[in-house]
This record gives sequence, structure tokens and C-alpha cells, in this order.
Amino acid sequence: MPPHSMNRSNRLPLRLLAALATGGGMALLFPPFDVGDLVWVVFIPLLVALWTLREKRRKRTAALLGFLTGLAFFLPNLAWLRTVSGAGWMALSAYLALFPAMWALFAATLGNPWRESTIIPLPGLPENRWAVSFRSLRHAFACAAVWTGLEWLRGWLFTGFGWNTLGVAFHETPVIAQAADLFGALGLSILPVFLQAVIVQAGRRLARGAREGRLRPHFDFGLAALLMAVVASYGIYRISTVGKGESIRLKALMVQLNIPQEASRQLWSATEIHVAYEDDTLGALAKIAEEDQQRLERAMGEGNEGGIELKTPDWIVWPETALSGRVLRTDDGGWAMAKENLITVDRVREAGAFTLVMGLNEMEGVEVEGGYMMKEDARVWNSLVVMPPDGSLQTFRKRHLVIFGEYIPLVESLPFLAKIYEQQAGVEYGGAFSKGESLDPVMTDIRGEKVGLIPSVCFEDSVPRLLRKFVRGGPQLIVNVTNDGWFKESPGAAQHFANARFRAIELRRPMLRCANTGVSAALTATGLTVHPDGGATQELRDEKGSHFTRGHLLAEIDIPRNPPLTLYAIIGDWGVIGLALAGFAMSLRFRLAR
Repeated sequence: MPPHSMNRSNRLPLRLLAALATGGGMALLFPPFDVGDLVWVVFIPLLVALWTLREKRRKRTAALLGFLTGLAFFLPNLAWLRTVSGAGWMALSAYLALFPAMWALFAATLGNPWRESTIIPLPGLPENRWAVSFRSLRHAFACAAVWTGLEWLRGWLFTGFGWNTLGVAFHETPVIAQAADLFGALGLSILPVFLQAVIVQAGRRLARGAREGRLRPHFDFGLAALLMAVVASYGIYRISTVGKGESIRLKALMVQLNIPQEASRQLWSATEIHVAYEDDTLGALAKIAEEDQQRLERAMGEGNEGGIELKTPDWIVWPETALSGRVLRTDDGGWAMAKENLITVDRVREAGAFTLVMGLNEMEGVEVEGGYMMKEDARVWNSLVVMPPDGSLQTFRKRHLVIFGEYIPLVESLPFLAKIYEQQAGVEYGGAFSKGESLDPVMTDIRGEKVGLIPSVCFEDSVPRLLRKFVRGGPQLIVNVTNDGWFKESPGAAQHFANARFRAIELRRPMLRCANTGVSAALTATGLTVHPDGGATQELRDEKGSHFTRGHLLAEIDIPRNPPLTLYAIIGDWGVIGLALAGFAMSLRFRLAR
């Protein structure tokens, strides 16, 4: 066999290794690994493999490499789904891998700078170094924008699964993460792909110039580096300025029981759950009262009792579906609650006049003589409930339902789907939740001041296109009640939190999230879990640093009175969609021009 034929035959294994390296490297960007710095180099192997493909079978090989990259990413990244369904984990990973496959097909063809035999110069300029740099920047932008557009598509199509886009890799890099208020966390995905596409092209030219003894400046690399510097400078500016105006201080006591469960079935009895919420909440309040008393006595001894701020909470927050009893709501706003719920609420209220915020199941009801009853064929919602001290009740009904978790499409026509669910989840399919309709914030009162609550239940805090619709003027706070106990003590909870923290940045509203199993934390409008006065990080952890713990967190949040209206809150995902379409159209135009 001729040497050059042997070299070509050996290239496919190398390309397959490159795809595995990129996909596996992407998995390392997210919990439980969090090797975030890899985001700046992880695409280089795949780009080289795609751009050096020969014309013969280029499309087929590119799609294969992209699909393999997707599998190498999603299979380890979503391995926590095996706690519920091994078949679902593999099927979802294979489906999601189709999106990297589509991008690889684009990158190897329309987005391939090395497929062109000539350079199309800028209008009015000769074919020089600027034209070379322009071509480099054009292809880098196109590849980055189309990648990000496909990430948007997978987060939208068939209700979407938008977790762990490349931009979420910056969840522990706050300086870069601040730019999410422009085009969202999705928009951040453009940066690393763009920079690496420029590096690969500039590196090839540099190597060629070194062989020929001609080293020239690479303007494309300089402009890409300048863009990164601008983004970092913007982040530093936003961290130093966001939330510095007048604000309302909220003190919220979050209680996390860490109840074990199998799929949707909690392994404690209803009585155990109710008693635990009562005892843990009252115990935490007693501890806070004792610490307040000690601070007050010390201050009195120093003659400074007037300067002490007591830590008595304004809110008590329990997580998603905290109590076993349901809420009945009538069309005119009347309501009733299961007796076991009311006993728990009344017992906690004996300790003070708190606003209770919790997740409960809500059901359609009708008023009858002497009370309320469930409506015939009643709809059921997974809701967030707000109960102020005045005895009123407001609810937000979850809008973004989890497919095969809270509903099964076509299950009425195809009942065998319920059997598949029961076989995989190990619990009986109990019927579907209904989809909520409201996009209005829940208005609450904090010491006489009105604050808008941006509500989210479960995974809704990972759906930015939904939460932005609740943004209004005036003080607002994002509140999420969730339960990642479906996936036991797996990286799913940390990944959920990594995705959720970008909602605070995108909308520039602070965030409070309370989990049964998962991450209970308070975030500033910069996505940080720092206390308003400095000091301890506001995340609930045990002495070993684990979020999987039973305990409570007294969080303090400063809610800006006049928060900004971000670009993302105004345009949503249309910025990313527009950039993706522009990148594709530009590549197509230049290809046709040849």
C-alpha cells in the first residue's frame, strides 16, 4: 500500500479520537467535575478533524464525528438519569447527540475555511492579510453562532432540554458570566467556539509561515483577544455596579429535609413529613430567637442596642410539594386546604407572623354548602403557594411541565406509554398535571412594601425564555421551589443549580431557591451566593460541604427597588436566533458567490 494511502486510512481513527476528546472534555466542564478552563480548548480537536476532511464522504463522516462527540458528552453528563430510567438516559443522550451532528455537518461544509481555494477580499481591498483575517473571523463567527443556535433549538424543540449549554460552563467564572444579561447564558456559548475557531486558523497560518520563514501578524487573533478583554471588562463593571442602589432587605428561612425517594415516591410517611417540617422549622426559629437575644444583650452591655438588626425571618420557605395535602381553588379565588396541611401551618404560625412560601399540589374545586369539594374531572397543578399572615392565599401554577415526569404525550391514545413509564420508574403512573396559564408575578408584601415574586417550580428555573416573561418594573425576586430527590445524591442537583443561577444574571433579579434534595441557596443579581453584608456563602451545606443534607438556611437578600431592564429581558432568545441565522446566511452567501 502506498504511504499516502496508509496515512489516509489512519486518519479516521484519529478523527474519532478527536471527537471523543471534544465530547468527553465538554462533559468535564460541568458538575461533578467543573473543569471550567477546558472550555477554551475543548473544541480544537473536533475543529481540526472536521476542517481537514477530504471532499469524498465529507458530509457523512462529519455527521458521524458530530454524533460521536454528542454521545461522548451527553452519556456521562446525563448519567444521573439512570437513577430513574436507564433506557431514558440512553434514548435522550442519543437524541441530543443529533444537534452536535448537525453542527459538525455545517462546520465541515459551509463553515469550513479550509475548503475554499480562494480568498474573497473585503470590498475595495486587495487580497492581503486583512482579507485572510476577515475570512477567518467570518468562519469563526458562523461556526460559533450556528452552534449556539442549535443549542437554542434543543432547548425549545419538543418542549426542549436546554441544560448544560456551553455557556453554562462559566457558572463558576462570574466575570465572564455577567455578559449573560445581553443574550442570555446561551449567548455565552458563542465566545469559546469563536475564539477556538480563530486559534485553529491562526495556528495553521503560523505553522505554515514558520516553515516558509515568513512570520506575519494575525489580526484575527488580535481582534478575538480584544473581544475577550471587552467581555471580561464588562463583567468586572457589572459585578461592581449591579445592586448598589436602594434595596429592600428580605430575610427568609429555608428548610430542607432531604427526604429520600424512589422516582416520585417519597419514602417517608405523610405524618413523618409534616412533623419534620414543623419540628425543623420551629427548632430553627427558636435558635434564631436565642441568637437574637444574645446579640441584643451584648449590644445593651455596650450601650448600642439601637444598632442591632434582629434576624427574625420575614418568610418561611419550604420546597416543591412540601406537604401531602392539596389545595382546592375555585374559579372565583376561594380556597380550602387539607386539614393535615392546616395543622402544620397553624403550628408554625404560633411562632410568629410569617409569610409562608411553599410548593403544593393544587386542584380545581367548587364551593358547596358548608365548604368546598373537588370538581368533577378536576385539573391538578404543581403549584407554588404564598400564604401571608393575613390568612389569604395566592398560587402560581407551573407552566413548563416535565415530559414523562409530569405528563406523557398521547398517553390517552397510547396507554402502553404509561406501562413503559411504570416499568422504568418503578412507580404507578398517577396521571398528568395540567399546564398553568398565568404570566403575572405574584405580588407579596415585605414589611409594608410591595415586591413582585417571579415564580418557578422545579426545572422552570432552567428555562430562561419563560422567566423573562414575568419581568416588570419595581422590586422583584425570583423564587424557585424544587426537588431533585428523583435523582438521589447525583450530580443532577449541582447541574440544576449551575443552570439556574444564570436566571439571576440574565434578568438582574436576586434569586431564592429552596430544595427538598438539591441546592438551597440565595443568589444576588450577579449570580453569586454572597451575603449582602459579606461573610458566609449563602448555600445550605453540611460540615463536609455536601448539599445533600437535612437542615435550614437563614438567607438574606437585598431586593433592588429599581432594578434594570436587561437586554435579554427585552429580546429574549431572539438575539441568539438572529446571530445563528446571520451566521448561516453569511456562510451560504459566500459559498454561492464562489
